[in-house]
Amino acid sequence: MNLSEQIKVLCVRSNISVSELARRVGTSPQNFNAKLKRETFTVCDLEKIAKAVNCTFERNFILENGDKV
Repeated sequence: MNLSEQIKVLCVRSNISVSELARRVGTSPQNFNAKLKRETFTVCDLEKIAKAVNCTFERNFILENGDKV
């Protein structure tokens, strides 16, 4: 599942529209939809999205021994 699909699923599971999520993160629905199409979200954007729907966003590199960086 790509990032755009994950964000859409997040909206469905959070019971909000993509447009509402855009407003919550402080951008226009048009700009947000363009980012969805291009998949150009920064880590900062993803953290804002998580905060907007009261969930946690994690990003890690996981080494072969299981260590997270």
